[in-house]
Amino acid sequence: MSSSSSSLEQPQVITCKAAVAWRAGEPLVMEEVEVSPPQPLEIRIKVVCTSLCRSDLSAWESQSLLPRIFGHEAAGIVESTGEGVTEFEKGDHVLAVFTGECGSCRHCISGKSNMCQVLGMERRGLMHSDQKTRFSIKGKPVYHYCAVSSFSEYTVVHSGCAVKVDPVAPLHKICLLSCGVAAGLGAAWNVADVQKGSSVVIFGLGTVGLSVAQGAKLRGATQIIGVDINPAKAEQAKTFGVTDFINSNDLSEPIPQVIKRMTGGGADFSFECVGDTGIATTALQSCSDGWGMTVTLGVPKVKPEVSAHYGLFLSGKSLKGTLFGGWKPKSDIPSLIEKYMNKEIMIDELVTHNLAFDEINKAFDLMRDGKCLRCVLHMPK
Repeated sequence: MSSSSSSLEQPQVITCKAAVAWRAGEPLVMEEVEVSPPQPLEIRIKVVCTSLCRSDLSAWESQSLLPRIFGHEAAGIVESTGEGVTEFEKGDHVLAVFTGECGSCRHCISGKSNMCQVLGMERRGLMHSDQKTRFSIKGKPVYHYCAVSSFSEYTVVHSGCAVKVDPVAPLHKICLLSCGVAAGLGAAWNVADVQKGSSVVIFGLGTVGLSVAQGAKLRGATQIIGVDINPAKAEQAKTFGVTDFINSNDLSEPIPQVIKRMTGGGADFSFECVGDTGIATTALQSCSDGWGMTVTLGVPKVKPEVSAHYGLFLSGKSLKGTLFGGWKPKSDIPSLIEKYMNKEIMIDELVTHNLAFDEINKAFDLMRDGKCLRCVLHMPK
């Protein structure tokens, strides 16, 4: 890493390594990128570690907004701050998050939602504040991803999209709370509000699905059914509370029929954690008449419309969606970190691989082949 100026007063452009996607589905390329100084209300972060989420993989396979720097589950240290930033200072440990919390918009003050109207999920590859990028290669812009872009040694985020954390907390573990683990726990606790004695079915036993499982277990659910096409996940899922495993490829009858037979009429709560709207329909069919609730967490790559017979809703079933498990990042994530530090929730068990940053394409291969839950990438020290 080098600086374009020796000035000690104002942040300058930084040149560092980043893994850049030039074409959809093709290996990322390590490039020298220029990272602009943080603008008003922004911070520049030295990324310490970043984990690969399936959303990164899906976007990399399908996105047309390129070149781009992916990555959104990240932890690091504040390198510099822009004008007007009072919450952070150089040296603070932080999590970067893909959805922010301004604290003053209608949703932030409602007490009902985490869908910040100012710093919500950014889809255009630009900064919230001025609709420009902070990355460039030889003067040409490189797009951001989810307002984080952590597959870079340095990144710039809006201060509302970062959470200050206790420096004692291990960054290479808690980075998973930037997305997957928090999303799963929140779906079980905040959205479904799983009750003691409940029956639960979870479609997809990746990091999100297993986090739903441990959230349901901690709430006292007595039957937690996991559905996946990878038989290798059966034993691992038990650690997180799954009581019954179904390999849907082995079934000779529709999944909802099997679930209804196992639960005596349908699960109390059903969770779609794959990113497949067809499975969202299956999950809805698998929950109980009268009160069954289905929560969808996945982000579909194709066919974003959900199809369901209206009779499912007339029978009293409900379908809900959630982003980030309903958590407000600044208000709520510190409490999840505290739970982890107190050994109340599991994160370590979800980290199946630790790799150096320059092995990032290996991480993509592992996830694409279904051989990892979370791969944490460590930046050079």
